[in-house]
Amino acid sequence: MTLKLHDTLTREKRAFVPVDPNRVTMYVCGPTVYNHAHIGNFRPVVVFDVLFRMLRHIYGEDAVVYARNVTDVDDKINKKAFDEGVAIKVITDRYLAAYHADADGLLALRPTLEPKATEHIGAIVKMIGKLVENGSAYAAEGHVLFDTQSFSDYGQLSGRPLDEMIAGARVEVAPYKRHAADFVLWKPSKENEPVWDSPWGAGRPGWHIECSAMIDKALGQTIDIHGGGIDLAFPHHENEVAQSRCAHDTQVLANYWMHNGFLDMSGEKMSKSLGNVILPNELLKTTPGEVIRWALLSAHYRQPLDWTPELLEQSRKALDRLYGALRRAKDVPMDQAMEAPAEVLAALEDDLNTPQAISCFFEVSSAIERAVTAGDTVAIAANKARLIEAGALLGFLQADPDAWFEGDASDDLKAQVEDLLKRRVEARAAKDWTAADAIRAELDALGVVVMDGPAGATWRMKD
Repeated sequence: MTLKLHDTLTREKRAFVPVDPNRVTMYVCGPTVYNHAHIGNFRPVVVFDVLFRMLRHIYGEDAVVYARNVTDVDDKINKKAFDEGVAIKVITDRYLAAYHADADGLLALRPTLEPKATEHIGAIVKMIGKLVENGSAYAAEGHVLFDTQSFSDYGQLSGRPLDEMIAGARVEVAPYKRHAADFVLWKPSKENEPVWDSPWGAGRPGWHIECSAMIDKALGQTIDIHGGGIDLAFPHHENEVAQSRCAHDTQVLANYWMHNGFLDMSGEKMSKSLGNVILPNELLKTTPGEVIRWALLSAHYRQPLDWTPELLEQSRKALDRLYGALRRAKDVPMDQAMEAPAEVLAALEDDLNTPQAISCFFEVSSAIERAVTAGDTVAIAANKARLIEAGALLGFLQADPDAWFEGDASDDLKAQVEDLLKRRVEARAAKDWTAADAIRAELDALGVVVMDGPAGATWRMKD
């Protein structure tokens, strides 16, 4: 099979062929660290984590270089620092640590590189200088702006006419612009804002140029894959393309552009401005990160995903079923020679079709259940390995099954629960439904969820 990815630029699925299979490069736009990121911000984190895992599976762990930037100079950061009366670095360090904690909680691998904008000011100034020198940018009233009229391919990525893009975007109106769509590369700093020297006066970089400079420094002038949310296609990614291609005189910035769809709440895009956000920082206190991750991958990454309590409940039940099969097979070592099922790999190779991939998990877990019932240890070992290897490709099923269900329950509580479950089985066998219901109520009072299935009852602690 061949990995195929949907390319936003060409509007089609294309076979993935890296420039150098020994150094596969991927860049994904990361956080602006001024506050806790919401769950919608973590959809690209999880989606491109799956792609990172797949690329490592195909080309080898050491062959994939994944860079995810950190924007640590921004108006919102400045305002947060001013409002709290603290240094800007206090804000950026605090919320980058929070972002890392949330991403870790969602079982996302750390990227290979994590470049910060403030550590690339020299590279940014150098790239702006190239653009001014070759006529792609101009200085005006302490600003440097990119001249969109100088780049004939402007608008190709988002696929919309320039006038339409301007009308649909928040374009800053300024008298020093040659054209309405021209965007800032460098601007004067206001009082109490970070400031750096440049040939055009003291100031700070615009947002778009930061990513172009960091891509060049971390990965090179042309990269294999550039990813991010669909909201970044215009203007951010469109502007990145223009800057980078004009600065380096190249035909492309990225050979494959990938964008994930929005995460919605009641049909509306989740955003801080709308006030309809859910924070992983809070959600992880009551819900396992693996459940949240499953929910984020339950729809195809390019499609909108409607976030609901029912989605989380369904995700928990799905993982309970899979971990339940692994728990019943825990005494049989997995067959080290087995790999992930071909059906799972085929689904992921088809533009990261995660819904199709995870649907295959249940066929394997059912095979485990049948093998356990039959006492077929060879089949148990083989299917257990297939399920765990499949899970690893998507970041699932790597926890200890007992720990998944029992959490931090003490040994005394576990013994009490097992005794109650035994008594409940006896009551049900005797058709003493009153006693069975009373025992279940007792278990519920202990914070235990009982799950009845064909192979008997299992339990877990409530979230």
